[in-house]
Amino acid sequence: MEDNHIDPDTIDVLLFMSQTSDYRIPATSCILQHRLGLPKTTACLDLSLGCSGYVFALSTAFAYASMEGVRRVLLLDGETFSKIVNRKDKVDWPLYGDGATATLIEKGDYGEAAFMLNTDGSGEDAVKIHAGMRHKITPDSLVEHEQEEGNVRNELEVYMDGMDVFNFAIRVVPRSVKTLVKECGLEVDDIDYLVFHQSNKFMTDFFIKKLKFPPERVPYCIQKYGNTSSTSVPLTIVSELADKLKGNHRVMMCGFGAGLSWGTALLQMKDCQISPVIEY
Repeated sequence: MEDNHIDPDTIDVLLFMSQTSDYRIPATSCILQHRLGLPKTTACLDLSLGCSGYVFALSTAFAYASMEGVRRVLLLDGETFSKIVNRKDKVDWPLYGDGATATLIEKGDYGEAAFMLNTDGSGEDAVKIHAGMRHKITPDSLVEHEQEEGNVRNELEVYMDGMDVFNFAIRVVPRSVKTLVKECGLEVDDIDYLVFHQSNKFMTDFFIKKLKFPPERVPYCIQKYGNTSSTSVPLTIVSELADKLKGNHRVMMCGFGAGLSWGTALLQMKDCQISPVIEY
């Protein structure tokens, strides 16, 4: 884009990504279409996944953008973990943050654009909210119970087994990066920036060591915003790479979490325009 002023009538597809969005009728994307003044010809779709969600949603946006008749796809990603984490949960409450991002994808020559999307549903219990559409909500669902190691939550609040997620991530993430790079005919060092989901710095440092990748090319923003789930990958780009993506750069993104699911993307970013972070 040559400027930051977008004609609403040029948006053909609106995607809304959120893990913390509940089962809403109508879909949030439909409401956003009206509030943003987008034309009625805009196709609207809600997506829901875990911390890997942005990479999955971005692959969907690229697929739409490649279709005939689609000019631009607007991908909105918003997470409000403050609504589903108990303040008495000493493991999860200090970790999570709220965030939202907007990404505009328009038809064009993207150069390199490769995605690798994976799922292992056998790990469903690693990050979970127990009550909901799958398990009927009862009055007891709202009662706080003391859980493992003195943590307190009810059945409508999120639970995470940190060790399970850690073991899962260190097993699959470095391998996914290496595999995707190899399939693109590149070496890991050909990547300009590696952007990981902001789960915790210790885990990301392990990835860097395993991949033998320069730490100065792996941005962090967890110290500013915490773990913002699916928004953490784009938020890291906006927060830490705004002045560094002028010209052409190879950027690899990797999100991983609830599902269990993990997604990796390798993109050629050409003069990517990034707006500043707005904090509330």
